[in-house]
This record gives sequence, structure tokens and C-alpha cells, in this order.
Amino acid sequence: MQMSFLTIGMLAGGLGLFLLAVGMITDGLKQAAGNTLRDMLAKSTRSPAHGIVTGLSITAIVQSSSAVTVATIGFVNAGLLTMYQSLGIIYGTNIGTTVTGWLVAIIGFKIKVETFALPIIGIGMLLRLTGGESRRAPLGMAIAGFGLFFIGIDVLREAFEGLATAIDLQQFTVDGIPGILLYVMIGFLMTVLTQASAAAIAIILTAATGGILGLYAAAAMVIGANVGTTSTAAFAVIGATPNAKRVAAAHIVFNVATGMVALLIMPLLFWIVNVTSELLGLEHIPAVTLALFHTIFNILGVLLMWPLTDRMTRFLEKRFVTQEEIEGQPRYLDKTVAVTPMLAVNALTLELSRIAAVVRRMAMAVLSAEYGQSKRITSDHIVVSKLSNAVAVFITQLEKGVLSAEVAEQLTKVLRAEQHLLSCASQALEISQMQSSLESINDRALVESISAFRLSVVHLMELANPESEKFSFVDCETQLERVQSRYDDVKDELLQAGAELRTPIPGMIKVMEQNSQIRRMARQMVRAMYYLSELYAVVEVLKPEAEKSLSDKDSMAQHS
Repeated sequence: MQMSFLTIGMLAGGLGLFLLAVGMITDGLKQAAGNTLRDMLAKSTRSPAHGIVTGLSITAIVQSSSAVTVATIGFVNAGLLTMYQSLGIIYGTNIGTTVTGWLVAIIGFKIKVETFALPIIGIGMLLRLTGGESRRAPLGMAIAGFGLFFIGIDVLREAFEGLATAIDLQQFTVDGIPGILLYVMIGFLMTVLTQASAAAIAIILTAATGGILGLYAAAAMVIGANVGTTSTAAFAVIGATPNAKRVAAAHIVFNVATGMVALLIMPLLFWIVNVTSELLGLEHIPAVTLALFHTIFNILGVLLMWPLTDRMTRFLEKRFVTQEEIEGQPRYLDKTVAVTPMLAVNALTLELSRIAAVVRRMAMAVLSAEYGQSKRITSDHIVVSKLSNAVAVFITQLEKGVLSAEVAEQLTKVLRAEQHLLSCASQALEISQMQSSLESINDRALVESISAFRLSVVHLMELANPESEKFSFVDCETQLERVQSRYDDVKDELLQAGAELRTPIPGMIKVMEQNSQIRRMARQMVRAMYYLSELYAVVEVLKPEAEKSLSDKDSMAQHS
């Protein structure tokens, strides 16, 4: 019984040291590198081949495929990497995880750990303590982590050697396919629970070397651990954006497909491992054999998935599509209208009307919002940004051809209207973000004045609809003057209330800042309407019949 408790304690302690070491290596190197990780991922992924080398190198250095995968998800989400580029990094990180196995196999069982691990820890901590705020401090932490890494492996090795003599393994043996699947599941769960495939691989290799596991059982667990790494990416994208989910899905597809192929051809893989071992002159010990097995089946997975990279990219880009992505797709801009410049201007005017409708929706929502930031406003801002970018790209393509002076003039108006609408949307988003910080005003007269000012802006937004039969730019200008007048009145009343201490001055200042943003939003909308009204006057705006009927149905639904 005492031996059992000692063995369990050594297993727990060895695993704890190992996880602590991996955390120190990862955090230390990331802090020491600063923005190097980001720069390497962003600049060294021109093709999947470059991405593989980059992913492999960084994963081998920081000893955490999860950290690299999560970083990749972040960069794709931020637009620094494309979906296509990210696949190369994912391939590379899977090969990079095999470095842990080689460290365990070649160093962990060949050299007396204390002879080099303890001095490494001492040197690392000396750098950590004397580094101050410089990069030497986190680098020292990473070096100390490498020392702990090998001590953790050594503790695990001793624990498994003791476990081999204390447990009768025959009673737990499951033969055939059910047994292999059982070991795959155990390896998978080990990685999910520890959230570190490196730890799972180290445990498996030490267990196999200590006689706890047979080669085939250990290989099945290695496959399970490899698939288990996808759990980190899956957890990281819960509630995340579509881009993040697509990268995580690519990671899962690659690892699961690679694992399935490895299971199906396991005897063939072991034959390749034996041949390769003979050619390289490697020793036939379990740790080395399993490290080579892990490397070969990951490389095989890359070779199998490489030709499918383009298809996988296209497939995933059609998945996890959100409402803003659907609404953010241009409805009228395509190559067929680009051939005829005047048709192109017509299409651009229609697309601007769509942008204006979304911006009006944002403005109305933010003016009616009491507290907090509305998710719909943020979503609408994404839609406006996407449509604005599509308009700019379409105009750039048009300008490559020969355009008449008249068409060039209309395109200038389109761009001006688009910029004012985008600015109006940005103002609405900022106003929404300010809502939560506003303090409530208890003065009834002030509340009524602020409400009157907001209502005047709401009325302006209702008038700013060039698709309406009653639309008049003159009416918009007239209403903007009323908005300015209301703004001036509220400003004077707020200053008076602050001077008389009827309202807290910090709260008064915040309300004045928000009112100023609302006034600017109104101005930007009117400026956009100026150019849109001119476009409607010059261009005979033609809506496709299907679009007309859809608009009629929407109008009828609103009035019913």
C-alpha cells in the first residue's frame, strides 16, 4: 500500500513538474520574443510550405502546439493571415509536436538527468533574478523550464518502473480492435485533461519504456494524444468569430483524418519505422520507436492533406457563416455590370443605398439604446465595413479601364458618399460604446431637452432615405439645422446645470461629449445624402425585378 501511494505521488509530481516546465518554457519564450512570434507567423506564411516550416519551428521552440494554434486563430481573426496561410501553420505545428517525443527518447533515457538539468535550472533562475525588466528575465525562466522538463521526465520514468512491478498488466489487457480503440481514447483523454499533448506523449513514452505498455497500445495512445490536441482549439473558439471557428475546424479535420489513416495502416507504419530505424542506425528501444512512429504518421498526414489544401479552404470558408457575413456580401456588384460603366455606377448607387439603410438602422438603434453596447450595432458596423470595402475594390477595378469624364465624376461622388456613411457608422459605434459610462441625470428639464435633441436626430434619420418617394435633400438640410439648434440649447442647459451644481460636472461633460458625437453622426449622414441624391438625380437607378418585389413585400409587411 505504501509503495502504491509513493508511486501515485511520483506520477502526480512528475506530471506536475512536466506541466510547470512546459508552461515556463512557453511563457518565457513568448515574453522574451516580444512580437517575434506574431511577426514570424504573419511574414513567413506566403505559401503552405512556408507555413509548415514556420509552424514546425515555433512549436519545436516553445514546446506548445496549442499556443501556436491559438495564436494562429487570433491572427486569422485579425486579418493578418488568410485561411489558406493558416493551414500550412497547422500542418507544421503537428510535426513540431514530435520534437517532445525525441527529447524524451534521446535525452531523457540516455543521460543522467541531474548532471545537466540542475545546472540548467540554476543558470536559468540566475538570469531570471538578475534580469530585472529586460528580456533576459523571461529567457532565464524558459531556460529553467527546460531543466525542469527533464527532471519531470525522470520522475515519471522512475514512477512507471515502480508501477510495472506493482501492477499485473494482464488483467487490464484488451485484445484486438476494441483494445486499440480503448488506448486511443485513453490517449485522447490524457491530452484533454492535461491540455498539453507534450505531457501526454512524455507519459506514454515513459510508460512504454518502463514496460507498462506494449508498442501497439502505446502507438494507439500517441494517436489519441495527437487528436486530443484539437480540444484546446475547440475550447478557444467557443463563442468566437467564424474565422476562428474555421481555423479550429481545419485543425480538427487534419488531426482526426491523420489519426484515422494511422490506425488503419498501423502495421505498415511500424514496418516503415523499422526500416527507417535500420537506415538511421537508431536503437530499438520503445521510446525511440514511438517517437519515430509519431513523426512518420504526422508527416504522412501532411502529405495526404497537402493536395486538398485548396479544397479544404473553400469548404471551410462556406461554413460557420454569420448573418453579418451574408448581409455584408455585395448584392449588385459583379463582373457583368463592370463591363458597362454606367451600369456599374447604377449598381454602386444601389449598393450605397443598402449601406445607408444599415447605417440608418445603427443610428436609430443607438439613439434608442438606454444602457450598454448593442450586439446588433457592432454586427451592423461589420456589415457596413464589408460593403464599403467591396465598393472601394469594385471602383478600383473600374478605374483600370477607360472611363469618361462623366463616369469618373460619378465614381468620385460614390466614394465620397461611401466615406461619409462609413464615418457615420463609426460614430454610431462610438456612441454605443459610450452608453455604459454615462451617469444618469435626474434633472427633469435636462432629461426632456436631451430627449428632444435625440428625437430631432431620429427624425433626420427617417428623412435620410433616398429610396423613399418623399425623399428631399432640402428637407434633410432643414432638419439638420433643427438638430443644430437643439444641440446648442441642450449644451447651454447642461452648462447652466453644471454651474448651478444641479448635475455632477463629470456626468455633464460625458453627456456633452456624447451629444457632440450624435451631432457629428447626423452631419455625416446628411453629407452622404447630398452625394446620394445627386447620384439618384443623374443615374437612372434600376432595381432588378426580384429585388423590387422583395422590397414591396417588406414594405407591405411593415404597414400590416
